[in-house]
Amino acid sequence: MKVVKITALWCSSCLVMNNVWSNLLKEKAIETISLDYDMDDISMYNVGEVLPVFIFYKDDKEIKRLVGEHSLSELKAVVEELS
Repeated sequence: MKVVKITALWCSSCLVMNNVWSNLLKEKAIETISLDYDMDDISMYNVGEVLPVFIFYKDDKEIKRLVGEHSLSELKAVVEELS
């Protein structure tokens, strides 16, 4: 599984989720590509204005998308569901 994580420096929800995501990575090995909403060309991901966005891929196909803040337990459940 691979995850594209799109955040912005000015986004308070992104700052919260960066910490939550870091805690998840301490328990799970997940390939993560981190992109900045303002710095990277993210047009191919069809991201709206609500951040952060986590796009889960399996075999190079999008299988799930999470938008906004989520708890560590919610993220763990999604990872378990998709593994």
